Amino acid sequence: MRAVPALLALGLLWTGGASASAPRHDADAVELVLMRQQSAWNRGDIESFMAGYWKSPDVRFVSGDKITRGWKEMLARYKARYPTRAKMGTLGFSDLHVDMLGPDAALAVGRWQLQRAGDAPHGVFTLIFGRIAAQWRIVLDHTS
Repeated sequence: MRAVPALLALGLLWTGGASASAPRHDADAVELVLMRQQSAWNRGDIESFMAGYWKSPDVRFVSGDKITRGWKEMLARYKARYPTRAKMGTLGFSDLHVDMLGPDAALAVGRWQLQRAGDAPHGVFTLIFGRIAAQWRIVLDHTS
């Protein structure tokens, strides 16, 4: 399944953006994945947060000048970077927009922010979702 992220990205170019025939409930289902991730993060539950990602060695996370490949590697990265509840802070998403690329692919763009005692890091994200085994999962996450 290595080709899934590349095929989904190609789908964006091929379809030229949102599909008029894609049902709105799919976009809502993609947003629900993000709301569940936000809730899990805010409970301090990184494993449940990771349920929003494709559990595959081919899932990718891009941030700064690093590319992390693999679900297990991403989980280890999150646990190392956010080892305590205080480091995790409270996660919020805003300006979320979902474009359906086809019946089994979606693009989500938005902003993220952490509220912590000493700071409030924030940035933007672009996520490619695929419908895998009848569930929407993030196959590529580009966060800055």
